Amino acid sequence: MAVAVPGIGARLDRGIGAFLETGTAALVAAEIVILFAGILARYVFHRPLIWSDELASILFLWLAVLGSALAFRRGENLRMMTLVNRLPQAVQRQIEAVVLAASLAFLAMILPASIAHVELEAVVITATLELSMTWRTLAMPVGIALMIALALLRIARQPQREMLRALALVLAVCLLMWLMKPVLMGLGRLNLIVFFLVIVPLTVFAGIPIAFSFGMATFGYLALATRISTSVLVARLDAGMSHFILLSIPLFVFLGLLIEMTGMAALMVRFLANLLGHVRGGLHYVLVAAMYLVSGISGSKAADMAAIAPVLFPEMEKRGADRGDLSALLAATGAQTETIPPSLILITLGSVTGMSIAALFTGGLLPGAVLGLALCAVVWRRSRKDTRSLPTRASGRELGMSFLVALPALALPFVIRSSVIEGVATATEVSTIGIVYSIIVGLLIYRRFDWPRVAPMLVQTASLSGAILLIVGAATAMAWAITQSGFSQNLAHAIGQVPGGKLSFIVLSIVLFIVLGSVLEGLPAIVLFGPLMFPIAREVGVHEVHYAMIAILAMGVGLFAPPFGIGYYASCAIGGCDPDRALAHIWTYLAALMIGLVVVAAVPWISIGFL
Repeated sequence: MAVAVPGIGARLDRGIGAFLETGTAALVAAEIVILFAGILARYVFHRPLIWSDELASILFLWLAVLGSALAFRRGENLRMMTLVNRLPQAVQRQIEAVVLAASLAFLAMILPASIAHVELEAVVITATLELSMTWRTLAMPVGIALMIALALLRIARQPQREMLRALALVLAVCLLMWLMKPVLMGLGRLNLIVFFLVIVPLTVFAGIPIAFSFGMATFGYLALATRISTSVLVARLDAGMSHFILLSIPLFVFLGLLIEMTGMAALMVRFLANLLGHVRGGLHYVLVAAMYLVSGISGSKAADMAAIAPVLFPEMEKRGADRGDLSALLAATGAQTETIPPSLILITLGSVTGMSIAALFTGGLLPGAVLGLALCAVVWRRSRKDTRSLPTRASGRELGMSFLVALPALALPFVIRSSVIEGVATATEVSTIGIVYSIIVGLLIYRRFDWPRVAPMLVQTASLSGAILLIVGAATAMAWAITQSGFSQNLAHAIGQVPGGKLSFIVLSIVLFIVLGSVLEGLPAIVLFGPLMFPIAREVGVHEVHYAMIAILAMGVGLFAPPFGIGYYASCAIGGCDPDRALAHIWTYLAALMIGLVVVAAVPWISIGFL
């Protein structure tokens, strides 16, 4: 939590904090009510609320932006502190001042662009509610202005000498970059290297929040190396943060907290512990299998992880697991399950390439299982060295009783998945069914529902979701900036010209999609490169479903690989772990994923054997 600022500053800080906490909690609750009302109206009363999705979309941008501001105030923005933490304390304090000054500079630079974005969107009227888009886009300048105010309040409590040095350094760097604009304008596409392969890593490892690092590089590229208006950055940030499918993230985060509060999590874990607790690394296997089962339900990998981590992590820590290792494994399972249907990325790929979505759904099951087995092999190898004593194996009676007691809780994933498959709810709405189901089970069956905890849970949901969504939005803006240069078309053409036939094409595609997954994220990369790469794959003799599995899994590895992959930071945020703490554990899991990916690439039958 933020440290109080003396005097007037303290009161202002508390006032902003109270506004953000109350407002974001109300927005999370409103989204749950609106979406569930839409399900009831459509499926029970057969009178759809045509305005519900539109209102939910408007409120979602406010939730994302104000949640980001709340995360900024609480110091919960995701950062890479591995290198900074190794420096002397005096240097760390100076770097913290520089980070604060750089964050303030970035926010101040995009505030005018956010106001211009509001003015551009003001003429647009929503289809059903007939409201000006001003009501929606106003969230951007309001949230940015609040973060600026919070940054200034934080600056006021910093040691004056360190803060002045930091402000002077940031101002000097900004001025130098501005003076170099004529040179940068002449570099053409070499600016992609300057801003995205030099500035991004430098700022990330300097401890600047990941979202701000992506945003600074993108703003600098647009302002200094192109003639594109910087208001486009805010428009892309808006689009990335408020994509409607991402609304499932805060809802599944709240669902995970609700499962824990009602006791459902403890009962599920008790049954799983009785089932596999006597096996070394047993709950690690459960984590891999659970992600395989729930993956694709929400349409968002972060939401899938948010549904699993709060259930398993507390009990796994009690059994001696390290939070960094758990977050790393969670990230690895996120990459492993990218091909599990019903996956949004599979649907998107089918739509942009003309492939059969049913074939993609069929072909995606075994590749995910192969990578899951590779992760289980790592768990088995590590658990062999565990010398801690294990619980005795549960008797059949104990196992049966724990299963019966946990049955209402264990039914939750199947209720959620069947709701999507049967068409009762969309991927975004389905989390509200889980929330209502958990409330009913907690109140009527388990008789455990702590009402005073609901408000703090809503606030926690908003803060965590805001931190994640800000990164997603910044990554979307960065992806757009990279692709608008025409880099993607040239790269696809160059790969198509490389000699060596099918083998060299597959190897280069794996490297390409790992990089794309890390820099662009899955959906933008698929939309941009799918129509370019799949015709080349067919020409060299690679089956399109086989190639789809290679591309999606490779992008998954990139998406969850540090230092660029935003999925890695999302898993750390959901797992409640600093990214640098999980860094030491992630590489072995990534190596296992790469081995699994090579197996999938080398054996086409894994992807197309059941078509």
